[in-house]
Amino acid sequence: MTEVADAATEGALSGLRVLDLSGPLGNYCGKLFAELGADVVLVEPPGGTALRHQPPFADDRPGLERSLPFLYTNTSKRSLRLDLDQPEGQQVLRDLAAGADLVIETDSPGRMDARGLGHEQLSKDNPRLVTTSITPFGQTGPYAQYEASDLVCLAMGGLLYLGGYVDGPPVQAGQEQAYVAGNLFGAVASMLAVTAAETSGQGQHVDVSVQESVVMGLENAAQFQDLEGRVRRRTGGRQWRAGAGVFPCADGYVYLLAGGIGGNRFWPNLVAWLDSEAAPRVEDLRGEQWGEREFVEAEENRDLFAEIFLPFAANRTKAELYRDAQKWRVPLCPVSKPSDILQSAQLRHRNYFVSVEGPDGAPAVMPGAPYALSDTPWRLKGRAPRLGEHSVEILHELGCSAERVAGLRQAGVI
Repeated sequence: MTEVADAATEGALSGLRVLDLSGPLGNYCGKLFAELGADVVLVEPPGGTALRHQPPFADDRPGLERSLPFLYTNTSKRSLRLDLDQPEGQQVLRDLAAGADLVIETDSPGRMDARGLGHEQLSKDNPRLVTTSITPFGQTGPYAQYEASDLVCLAMGGLLYLGGYVDGPPVQAGQEQAYVAGNLFGAVASMLAVTAAETSGQGQHVDVSVQESVVMGLENAAQFQDLEGRVRRRTGGRQWRAGAGVFPCADGYVYLLAGGIGGNRFWPNLVAWLDSEAAPRVEDLRGEQWGEREFVEAEENRDLFAEIFLPFAANRTKAELYRDAQKWRVPLCPVSKPSDILQSAQLRHRNYFVSVEGPDGAPAVMPGAPYALSDTPWRLKGRAPRLGEHSVEILHELGCSAERVAGLRQAGVI
C-alpha cells in the first residue's frame, strides 16, 4: 500500500497553476493535474462544490467532508471558498486567473460570461490562459443550455442502449461513467492546450461535450452496423454466441471468448481442452459448422454449448479455469469482485492502491494512478480539503492584506 509521498518530489506538471471551479463534470479532471504536480486550487461556492453533497457518504452519515465521490476526486487540492456572484469574489478570481495556466469550469454556457469571468474576459489580463468548459452538450447547438445528469448523458450518447438485460430496459453503468468520460477527455484536451500555450504564448477555450465523449465510447457498435448491417443490442451477460459470454463457475463468473468472429481460431483449442478433461458430449462441439456465424448465433446451438460448458465450469474455480485456459490458449478471464481487486497480486505488486487520511482521521484506501513515470512520478499530495481550508493562505499568496481578507470574510465573499 502506497502512502502519501514525500512533498519534495516534483511531478511532471510542477509549476502549473490550475483553478478548478467545477463539480462532478470536472473535479476528476482537476485531480489528474494535481497529482502530476500542478497546484490545483478548488474554487468552491459558499455551500461547497456539488460533489460534497453527493452520496454515498462515509458510514452513511452526510457531511461536507464525508462524500466518498468528493473525497476521491479532490485529493491533492487546496480549497478556496469564494462567492462568484459577488463583485468582490469575481475580482479575486480575476486576480487569481491572471497568474494561472488553466481554469476548469462546468457552469451552463454563458454563466461565466455573465459574471465577467468568461474566457475572453479572463484572458485580457493573461493571454496564455487556457479555459476548459465541460458541459453536458458543449457550448453551442440546440441542446447547449439543457441540464443533464450522467444518466441523460449516457442515453443521449447512445451507450445506455447497450447496457442491461436482453428482455429488460436499458440499465445505467455505475459510478457516473459519462461524467468520467467528460473528465478524461477534458484533461487530455486541456493538457494539449496548455502545451500549445507554453510554446505560442496564446491560450484558448477548450469546449468539451460529455455527450460527444460518450459517443466516443460506443465500442464497436458503429462497425457492426457498417460491416454487418445490424444494430448491436443488450446482451446482459448472456451468451451472445456459442462459446462467447459470461458463464458461472464454482466461485463466481468467467468471461469466455472462444467462438464467433475473432474467436473462431480458438474453438479447436477449447474443444481439445474439454476433451482432455473428458467433458461429457464434447464430441457435439466438433465440426466446421462451429466456425460459421449464423450457426454459433442460433439459439439452439448456444443452448447446446451451455449444456456442455456449464457443468464443466461448475466444479472449477475462477483461478483454476484461468490457469488451464492459459495452458490451452483459450481466451478466458475471471470476472473480479471488488474484494478480488483489493487482493490482486498484480495491483499490489505495482502499489496501485494508496492510503490517505479519511473522515474522522481514519485512513482511507483508494485507487492511485494507472501509470508510472520514472523521473517525474505521480504523487498523492494529501486528503481532499475541507471547505475553504486554504482560503486565507491563497489570498495571502495573492498579496491580499489581513485587513482585506477580514473584509472579504465579513462580507461573506470567502
